[in-house]
Amino acid sequence: MADPLHEMSVFAKVVSTGSLSAAARELGLSPAVVSRRLAGLEARLGARLIHRTTRRLHLTDEGASYFESCSRILAEVEEADATASAGRVEPQGVLKVALPASFGHQHVAPLVPRFAERYPKVRLALSLSDRTVNVIDEGFDLVVRIAELEDSSLAARKLAPNRRVVCASPEYLRRHGTPRTPAELAEHNFLIANWDSGFAMTLEYKDPVGKLGEVRVTGKYACDNWEVLREWALAGLGVALKSTWDVHRNLADGSLVALFPGYSFTTDVAIYAVYPHRRYLPAKTRVFIEFLVESFGPEPYWDRPPTTPTTVQTNRRVAV
Repeated sequence: MADPLHEMSVFAKVVSTGSLSAAARELGLSPAVVSRRLAGLEARLGARLIHRTTRRLHLTDEGASYFESCSRILAEVEEADATASAGRVEPQGVLKVALPASFGHQHVAPLVPRFAERYPKVRLALSLSDRTVNVIDEGFDLVVRIAELEDSSLAARKLAPNRRVVCASPEYLRRHGTPRTPAELAEHNFLIANWDSGFAMTLEYKDPVGKLGEVRVTGKYACDNWEVLREWALAGLGVALKSTWDVHRNLADGSLVALFPGYSFTTDVAIYAVYPHRRYLPAKTRVFIEFLVESFGPEPYWDRPPTTPTTVQTNRRVAV
């Protein structure tokens, strides 16, 4: 007699991977066995779940409804297993994580060797991209987001604060002068993170005594890639609002200068792990989140003072 849960898991894997061969590789089976399991499931149900062609698989209406039920049931089984074995079973299996490209490259990828040593049975797959990832529809176990989170059915865990600074290169400040207050940024070329805003943005801040303020800044250069904005700032093209995780090395070596000491440019934006809302997280997901929280800490290493403080000299405005 066929095992219904096994048939469900095979069917769900075929749908999530998009092909019989890909499902077979992840399940450690041959494509022929996967095809037989799928055919047996359809025969048992008396319904066609997937239309197969030489190039693609298409869910039928019955298949789409069954896949939704399978996903829920398999998740509940996984939660039940995780509950019963919490703290006793070694985390294992494939863990798919999506991260912002630059943050993932700089601060998560270097941690993987240590994570791999601690949890050798977890197979980690990282996707580095600045696009907004749908954690459920795209089959990720969790995504890392640097944003102000919206209300949703997803769960979230704060990994670290996201402190931001307004900064510029010494050369830019030598040529254009150093602004003393954020209000003076209206006279400077600001590097804009999104050109849809019309090469302008409103910068909100708190002064050293906690008073809120804002200034409208404009600029000639815009890009939606964080690394490009950092490179432009280093090249002296303008002033930029940057996360400290992205520019901490530049601030330490003096290639970028943080302006307005005592001012804060952090809103509700932070660095979060976002994952499907489950009462009991799979062990592989739980330990990865805890590992990141442990690695970053309440004061991440990128926000700690450099070993050798960099002295910044204020410059007068000079003619270009």
